[in-house]
Amino acid sequence: MNSRSLLTGLALLVLFFTLINNFEWNTTPETEIGYSDFLQYLDRGQISSVDIRGDIIKGKMVSGKQFKTLGSYDPALIDSLRSQKVNIKIEEEESTPWYLVLLLQWGPLLLLIGVWIFMMRKMPGSGKIMSIGKSKATRYEETAMNITFKDVAGVEEAKEELEEIVDFLKDPGKFQKLGGKIPKGVLMVGPPGTGKTLLAKAVAGEAGVSFFNISGSDFVEMFVGVGASRVRDLFEEAHKNAPCIIFIDEIDAVGRHRGAGLGSGHDEREQTLNALLVEMDGFDGTEGIITIAATNRVDILDPALLRPGRFDRQVTVGLPDLNGRKKILEVHVKKIVLTEDTNLEVIAKGTPGFSGAELANLVNESALRAAQLNKKAVTIEDMEWARDKVMMGAERRSMIMQDEEKEATAFHEAGHALVAYYLKDADPIHKITIIPRGQALGMTTFLPETDRLSMNKEALIARLTVALGGRAAEELKLKDFSTGVEGDLKDSTNIAYQMICKWGMSEKLGALSIPQGDSGNYLAIDYNAEDPVSDEIQEIVDDEVQSLLQKCYADALKILSDHESQLSSLAKLLIEVETVSLAQLSDLFKTPSAPPPEAGV
Repeated sequence: MNSRSLLTGLALLVLFFTLINNFEWNTTPETEIGYSDFLQYLDRGQISSVDIRGDIIKGKMVSGKQFKTLGSYDPALIDSLRSQKVNIKIEEEESTPWYLVLLLQWGPLLLLIGVWIFMMRKMPGSGKIMSIGKSKATRYEETAMNITFKDVAGVEEAKEELEEIVDFLKDPGKFQKLGGKIPKGVLMVGPPGTGKTLLAKAVAGEAGVSFFNISGSDFVEMFVGVGASRVRDLFEEAHKNAPCIIFIDEIDAVGRHRGAGLGSGHDEREQTLNALLVEMDGFDGTEGIITIAATNRVDILDPALLRPGRFDRQVTVGLPDLNGRKKILEVHVKKIVLTEDTNLEVIAKGTPGFSGAELANLVNESALRAAQLNKKAVTIEDMEWARDKVMMGAERRSMIMQDEEKEATAFHEAGHALVAYYLKDADPIHKITIIPRGQALGMTTFLPETDRLSMNKEALIARLTVALGGRAAEELKLKDFSTGVEGDLKDSTNIAYQMICKWGMSEKLGALSIPQGDSGNYLAIDYNAEDPVSDEIQEIVDDEVQSLLQKCYADALKILSDHESQLSSLAKLLIEVETVSLAQLSDLFKTPSAPPPEAGV
């Protein structure tokens, strides 16, 4: 029973006893008269019967009228009543019922206790004050873990490393007969949304063991010592249910480097970390208890956590590659109705850098859009729309663009597309649109054939040339510049500085690494570094960057000048239809084109 029900029950109980105590079974009305009037009626012989109960006298007159009066003890009254031949009935004085006495004595105390319980339950974290030191881990029975490695895609290397943990939990004797010990702790490191929690559940599902799930923040409370108590309780429960897996998500909330600050909050966190270290040393690995933790900030963890004997094995769960993204999409599309001709490889190519969680969101958004349009199945167009929404934001069709702004945006995006179309080292074009999304008024999306783990100089120069193609198109056709070039200039300048300062792609500087400034970019040299850079080197860096950007801009302008008619045609088509696909672009550019200029620094 909750606190609200308790208070309601007490109130109803008080009301019930009050009604019982005050209810009058006699429905005949009584007239209240004064005691002196009663004596006058008695002297006149108008009283037929009386009922005396203490100081209360009730009676009936000869006329049948009932009365009630309040008097005091008078011995002569009985004689007067007998002389008038009145029927006399004397009853004991009415006492307060036992239940009402009990209620009046204990009711206020019970009500006060009920109010206190109600207020305590309303206070955050006070609902279970007596069990504050107990572990908050959620336990999943082995029969409830229906997630296996088949439900996890895109992280094949991580699954291979974790298969050894599954084998140990299934058959520990296989490792122990040769004297081997399975790692006590496994630390999964990777960006958010890459499936670390899902992998831990899959290990438990494959091994068929219990699974304790808890977050690192669940250990820490405002009271010092609570977190350590919860750690001890968690491992005590794990020992009772071995073999099992303890999964601690976001362990950096409690496992940060010790001695990094002062105050009670840090004392509580450090005591919790100390208790965790002690508990992990408390078993030798033969009990069948595996501790798996997840974090995306391994650099801030305390070194004692990472030493051999604790979290001595690290499993990297990175962002999926092209094949991984395709497999992740195949897992998630099983839950929706998808058309048979949908090519998931196209979506996988267009989502470089997407995590598993983002791909799951993409599939869900596509299903929601198809349902909103009353479709019977999700199509490739729905998935591409969802990809653009996840990547750039929702369409802003309510935004009213002036004709001049729409024309500038069309020429800007057409400039990007045309330069990319005629540069052999540029990524293939997927589509061009001038529909505003998020902060962008338009965009040109590309569809790389494969994920690039590294880029050579020619590919980087092609990327710079494509990025500057929008500004070049505005200069060529509009003889003016818009604010839409801000993002392109920022990205191209950053790439150019990295080419010169970080990757040694300068003929004048050669294989020289320039330190990055405190501001986070290469425009500000850090003179406090161990090897400061001279003013002469900084001047060469600036000249090289400017020369590289000017050369790429001139190349973009040359390509657009050689195909000016195609640039105008593409911009006109964009204004009419707002979105142009690669097939439409190829049909538009059927005419032979001039060879692209040679690129270089």
